[in-house]
Amino acid sequence: MLQIGQTIISLDLLEKKFRCDLNRCHGNCCVYGDAGAPLEEKEVELLDEVYPKVKEFLRPEGIRAIEKQGTHVTDDDGEEVTPLIKGKECAYTIIENGIYLCGIEKAFLAKKIKFQKPVSCHLFPVRVKKYSDFSALNYEKWHICRHAVERGEKNNVPVYKFAKDALIRKFGKDWFQQLEVAAKELINKPD
Repeated sequence: MLQIGQTIISLDLLEKKFRCDLNRCHGNCCVYGDAGAPLEEKEVELLDEVYPKVKEFLRPEGIRAIEKQGTHVTDDDGEEVTPLIKGKECAYTIIENGIYLCGIEKAFLAKKIKFQKPVSCHLFPVRVKKYSDFSALNYEKWHICRHAVERGEKNNVPVYKFAKDALIRKFGKDWFQQLEVAAKELINKPD
């Protein structure tokens, strides 16, 4: 484990390799799981605000799910998450060329909104668990991401480097620079 400020970071983020391969996994991280994408408190409000502009990018079944369930729902653990379509994929998913993508991000890229997508989605495969005094960052290894692991190993991309933009978005540039320094020290540390 590694600590930077109020975050405890699993060494898996430094040691394991990962690089998405959408052409092979087809965005299945938006489909599998037992709940929608975890949302931060401010994101719950943002989804309510941006939904009218995101709606034009969504599939009809996603729109129906959101209009029936709401822009967010509470999961079994009492946390706010994105709603699902018939208990499967996130209601905000779109499908292009057989690949699941984020309709929120599509609206962002079209400059319709300033909210990119839930930070939990952006961070994946990094998961953040908040505790009273700190946040724990862990690498979530999923069988559906085996191609991302292969590609990450082939290209020597550690999880934290793959998630660089998302980690900076969540924790800031200074935090990420400290993580890079710690990673270099640990990698070059003699046994």
